[in-house]
Amino acid sequence: MSTVVIVWLIIALVTTAMVIAVLVGLVRHLFVLGRAVGRFSDEVAPLAQSISTEAARASGRTQGWSAGRRPGAR
Repeated sequence: MSTVVIVWLIIALVTTAMVIAVLVGLVRHLFVLGRAVGRFSDEVAPLAQSISTEAARASGRTQGWSAGRRPGAR
């Protein structure tokens, strides 16, 4: 084999190894991101439920006001 072919073969192997290393890093970061999103969802879900409940209560009150009832009247 000529020297030029050997140089190109070495360049191709090094480039392939680098691309594989980058892909492995990306896959690892994808798993880390997935776990972080899961933990974030677990921590935010109760707060989001509380906000949703309060929003529904507030919406019910404003609908009552627009129907002619006064605030505090039963």
